[in-house]
Amino acid sequence: MGVILAVAFLDPLKAIPGTSWHPWLYLREVVQIGLVAVSLMMGSARIREANRFNYHAIVEVAALFIGIFICMQPAIEILHVNGSKLGLNTPGELFWATGCLSAVLDNAPTYVVFFETAAAGDRFAGHEFAELVSQTGEVAEEANRLLVGISLGAVFLGAMTYIGNGPSFMVRAIAEQSGVRMPSFFGYVVKNGAPVLVPVFIIVMWLFL
Repeated sequence: MGVILAVAFLDPLKAIPGTSWHPWLYLREVVQIGLVAVSLMMGSARIREANRFNYHAIVEVAALFIGIFICMQPAIEILHVNGSKLGLNTPGELFWATGCLSAVLDNAPTYVVFFETAAAGDRFAGHEFAELVSQTGEVAEEANRLLVGISLGAVFLGAMTYIGNGPSFMVRAIAEQSGVRMPSFFGYVVKNGAPVLVPVFIIVMWLFL
């Protein structure tokens, strides 16, 4: 609960609800590290030993995602420059484009890139896309539908691969350490991810787009 509350309320870019106070930069991270320390000091060492607790999984995930964040910078920059030329005009197109990239990179920068891609279109000339989504009217309604497509793609399609969501990869690493045989990267996508999730995504499109 402490970690969730820290993430929700200690964003340095936003004031704490009901106040005008902005949390200090890195206060959120300091609080989370402090919670780890409290857990280690007050938690049961016997339970951790029985569960064979270690940091191998989180270190593996951290190393992988540092590599992903470094390697995805050229792709993100290319999309920043040429995103408006991709011809993505409908919520469904943005849903799949955002989602496919989110499945192999990370959802936050992917969301930002395709948000800017949608905003770069000629249809919103003379309007700020970020302001349109909070207004009413035909143009604002179209902007909202595009934003829904981008948001759903960034969030849901990350589950298609181990690396689309950090926790998925960490669960895989923990399971393997416990002796559970897990599918390979492509084995998971072909045998587990696509057959189960693609029908779900089609239903999501039908319901929300």
